Order: sequence, then structure tokens, then C-alpha cells
Amino acid sequence: MSKKGNNPVVLDDGCESGGITEARRQEALIKTGALQTAILTSANFSIIATDEKGIIQLFNVGAERLLGYTAAEVVNKITPSDIHDPHEVMARAQALSRELAISITPGFEALAFKASREIDDIYELTYIRKDGSRFPGIVSITALRDDLGTIIGYLLIGTDNSARKQFELELHKAMAIADNANLAKSTFLSNMSHELRTPLSAILGFAQLMEFSTPPPTLSQKRSIDQILKAGWYLLELINEILDLALIESGKLSLSLEPISLVDVVRECQAMVEPQAQKRNISMSFPRFTIPYFVKADRTRVKQVLINLLSNAIKYNKVGGTVVVDCVASSPGHIRICVKDTGEGLAADEVAQLFQPFNRLGKEAGIEEGTGIGLMVSKRLVELMDGVIGVESTVGTGSVFWIELNLTSELHPAAGAGEPAVSAHAKTHADGRLRTLLYVEDNPANLMLVEDLIARRPDIRLLSAKDGNRGVELARSSRPDVILMDINLPGISGIKAMRILAEDPSTAHIPVIALSANAIPRDIEKGLRAGFFRYLTKPIKVNEFMDTLDMALYVSKTEADSANKEK
Repeated sequence: MSKKGNNPVVLDDGCESGGITEARRQEALIKTGALQTAILTSANFSIIATDEKGIIQLFNVGAERLLGYTAAEVVNKITPSDIHDPHEVMARAQALSRELAISITPGFEALAFKASREIDDIYELTYIRKDGSRFPGIVSITALRDDLGTIIGYLLIGTDNSARKQFELELHKAMAIADNANLAKSTFLSNMSHELRTPLSAILGFAQLMEFSTPPPTLSQKRSIDQILKAGWYLLELINEILDLALIESGKLSLSLEPISLVDVVRECQAMVEPQAQKRNISMSFPRFTIPYFVKADRTRVKQVLINLLSNAIKYNKVGGTVVVDCVASSPGHIRICVKDTGEGLAADEVAQLFQPFNRLGKEAGIEEGTGIGLMVSKRLVELMDGVIGVESTVGTGSVFWIELNLTSELHPAAGAGEPAVSAHAKTHADGRLRTLLYVEDNPANLMLVEDLIARRPDIRLLSAKDGNRGVELARSSRPDVILMDINLPGISGIKAMRILAEDPSTAHIPVIALSANAIPRDIEKGLRAGFFRYLTKPIKVNEFMDTLDMALYVSKTEADSANKEK
């Protein structure tokens, strides 16, 4: 019922409601129509509709702008596959045929096959414009069906992918440049390592020889030799730390995570640092393990970290101080190794700066040598082993540095065996027969050093060659018991020479030890993969060198004995 008066006519509730609903419906229809028109006339993407056979029936403004055709030039005349790169359409047909195990013909079927099977499909193909120019496109294709589900056509919505492709191209170029820069950096580091180690090898090698020469050096000579060795080993430590830091920062450092005996590692570290502590009158205490803990970590790197913490605890301790090492199960599945000292301790702001590279907390002018790299490298190494490193310190009392590693119950075949196995066979070959060692080396100082070392072994005869080719010839003619091979040699490299020998039945059985100044992990891994018996790095550590040589001679003798028995 209407309400009449001076006011406008107002419908009753039912009529009013019906009128509003109709008005809203009309408004919605207008909006929908406007949206449809905007979509169909959009110049930013192409909309192409085809009939069920793929013949174009609708070609919107965007398609005209992107492809250069007018609708009149393509409607009822061509299919969408005619405006794509034919080779790519062919490749797509072949790929789909393999993927779906059905024969698909190149052409529109290759574009629409998945959509016709109600499989979502978005593909990338190159569009070819009317003027022959090309651009990369991304196309989404959908099958259009009537009320009965019968396909009556296809809708293809495409966009120009040029900007994204250009971005990807520039990104790939940037990554290639970065990769090349990283490679150049790694090569530079490897070369620098080699160039620094080569002269250091002579310095440390001959100093070690003098240290144990006969007759023994005088007290004055001994002091001089000690200084040479101290400075030399320190320089080598610096080189190794800088190389480690560079490798870690470049992401090139590889670790070998495996179950290792924590007890053995701590014992080995104890043996290595106790002489240093005794010289400084520092007393040390190590745990008595009642449980054979095993952690999943890289054995060499765990030792490196612990040696760093122990050396710092000794260096920065007070006179007559103590260092206490303890191991505690910090939480389920983890063990904490603590190194407690009685040094000056650190303030909170100093603790916050501890793991910054090259930051020595103002101790640069002190008597203790250092670069401020060790703790930073230790932190990164522990983190690479999924561990944690930390410190608690009190000024005037001392500090406790600790690392936490993951315990494991999985035992590695070599776990617990430790490194001393290297020397287990030492000198067991001493049966009176003269052995022959061939050393392939072009550096006169290194050759002289090994000559002097072998001169102390009357059971070994030394042959030498100054390049890889001559080394192979001499190995074939003299059949030495063991070969010592440099890597960077004139002519052919030590690795190539070793491979030639390994492929020759007359020399394949001879253990070949690499002795090289190429000492970064990548070089060592490469050498071991190539088949070297052992890979020793320069400078020579006399005891390690002799142990390895004895072990190779033992293996050589064992194989020779086995061969003789078979005969």
C-alpha cells in the first residue's frame, strides 16, 4: 500500500524491497558488462577464443596489439598454433607424446590436448607477429564446454613474457659473472697457497733437519732454530687460517661429517697442546671419560676448533694459571666441551665482539701473536657441523669457551681408530733389503730436503726426476718400491703422470704419494680421487713424512710378497 502526501511516493515494504533488488540486479549487470568489455578490449593481454577445431573465432584488442594482426585477418582463417614458433610447437607435441604415452600431432592439438582432458595447462612458447618479429609468451588455455559438457571451443589468454625473460637473462649473466669471480678467487687462493708454501717448505724442512742433526746443534744454534721453526709454523698457521676464512665465505669449504670418537680427538688435542702449556707453566686438566662418546662431525675440523680454544686458553692465561677441559651432556643428543681458563676475563662488550674477524679486542700491541681470525673460523666451522659455540666470562676470574656437538650412536668403521694407524706399520719393512724411492720434483730446494731426509735412511735408495715425463720413464725402467710425486711439474702434471703409471701393468702396483704445496681441501680431494696413496702437503712435517713413507713401503712389500706367493 502506497503512502501519499507532500512527500515523494514511497512503496510499501514488499514493493520497496523488490524495487531495490531489481535496481541492484541491474547495477550488477551493468558492472558485469563493463568488466567483460574491459577484459575483451584490454590491450595488456591477448584473448583468443576458438571453435572446437581450433579455428580462431574471437581476437581481442590486446591480441591485435601484441601480434599486429587485425581480427578480420585471423578470425575463421587460422589457428593459434599458426602464430607460434613451429619448431617449438613440434617440440611440445613430441614432449607431450612422451609424457602422456600417446601420439599427438604438431599443431593446435599440441596446444589444446591437455585442456581437452581437463588438465590445467599453462605453457611458454614464442609468438610470431605479423611482421615476423618474435616475443616470448605465457599462455593459459581452457576448454569451453556447453551445458552437456561437450567442448565447443577453447579460450587462450596470453601475455608478453619479454620483461621476465630479460630479467632472467640478466640474472643468469650476473650469476655467471659471480661464478667466474668465485672461480678466479679460488684459483688465486690455490696459487697463492702454493707460492707461499713452496719457500716455507724449504725453511721449515731444513730447520727440522738441523734440529735433529748429528752432532746436535749447540744451545745458541738450538735457540736460533727454535725461532725459525716458531716463526715458520706461525706463518703457516696464518696462511691456513686466511685460506679457511676465504673458503668458508665463498661457500667452497666441504666437510666430511661422520661419527668420530670424541675421546680420541680430545686425547690427541691434549698431546698437541700440553708442551705449549708446560712452556708457560700452565697446568691443564682433561676429563677421564667413562663413556665412549661419538659425535657426528668432521674429525680434522673438530681438532682445529679445540686446538684453537685450548691455545687461546693458554696464551691469554695468567702466569701459573690453569686450563680445565670438561665434557658434559648439555641436552638430549648433544654434548658440550668446555675449556675453562684463569685469565683476565672479558667484559660484556668484549664478549659481544669476540667472533668478529680481525678483531683482537685491543690486544694488537700485546706480546701474543694473532690475527683475530681463529675464533671467527672456529664459529663458522662449528656451525657448519650443526653445532653451537659460546663463551661465558667474568672479568678478573676467567672465561669458559664451549662448543656443543651432536651425539650419535652410529659408528663409522674408522671411528675410534684415530690417526696413529698411519704409523702402525712404521719400519716393519726393515728386512735388510734396500728399497727404492723415486721422487719427481722440479724444485731444487724441496729435492735437496728429501735427499737429506733419505740420507738418514740407509735402507732406502733415492732416485729423482725433474719433470713428469722423465718420472714416468724412470718409474718404468727402475720399478721403485714407492714414488713421491709433486703435482705442479713441467711437461705433464703429477696427477697425469700418476694416472699413466696406474694404467701401466708394470707400474700400477707402486704406491704413489703426492707431496704438494697445493694444499686447499679442493686440491687434496682432487688428488685423492685421482688415486694417490696419500696426499701430503708442504711444508713437510718430518715425522708425518717418515710415517707415511714407511707405510707405503710396507704396503709395497706386502703386495710384492703376495705376488711372489701366487707365482
